[in-house]
Amino acid sequence: MQIDLTHKTAIVTGSTQGIGLATAKGLAACGAAVVVNGRRRPEVDAAVASVKAAVPGASVAGCAADLGSAQGCAALAAAHPACDILVNNVGIFGPQDFFDTPDGEWERFFEVNVMSGVRLSRTYLPGMQARGWGRVVFLSSESAFNIPADMIHYGMTKTACTAVARGLAKRMAGTGVTVNSVLPGPTLSEGVAAMLQGEVARTGQPLQAVAKAFVLAQRPSSILQRPASVEEVANLIVYVCSAQASATTGAALRVDGGVVDSL
Repeated sequence: MQIDLTHKTAIVTGSTQGIGLATAKGLAACGAAVVVNGRRRPEVDAAVASVKAAVPGASVAGCAADLGSAQGCAALAAAHPACDILVNNVGIFGPQDFFDTPDGEWERFFEVNVMSGVRLSRTYLPGMQARGWGRVVFLSSESAFNIPADMIHYGMTKTACTAVARGLAKRMAGTGVTVNSVLPGPTLSEGVAAMLQGEVARTGQPLQAVAKAFVLAQRPSSILQRPASVEEVANLIVYVCSAQASATTGAALRVDGGVVDSL
């Protein structure tokens, strides 16, 4: 299968590292002009350089904007007013007991994880509809269905992303624009690696071994029995953004290693 995204522009939010950066590289490798995004200019510039190094000749731009606010989303839209592909990847996570999580944290998680995608979809979908082609992908999580007891506030936002994506797919029915959510499971991103560094230091084990042990302990239903790589997740996202995925819309697409124990 040859995925050709030449003449398409893709915006990938929260793409200075992890799944977002891997997705930006994957889309660029298929010929898309890519816009990477992060909160701080140095990290954005480094991500632009990383994509260009991985895909020589790629068209890559960067936008430093904090998408956890309406103002940040407006700044991105002002700098890049149109796109054909929108990957709503930006997100935050972190364990915190329900009884210790104040209103402000619930609101912060909702603003970053949900409202960024809502605002940007509202901005870019009309142009996609007018052109008769577009792809919107929301990064959800297996935590949308398998709500973690120690991150209820996070799980709630991922359930919301999945619901928004499904509703928007219906809203875009018959337009040539598809909207889907992608649900990773445990993924060895830089953020997860940082979370595991204490255990690496304590045990003296390599990161891969500690990450596998974490999955077996915390997600025993995993069929893969290891974390996915960011590239494995990005591969699915790139396909969903392709012309070949034209009949896939309104779907919650799992790349969770089989963690969610359902058919």
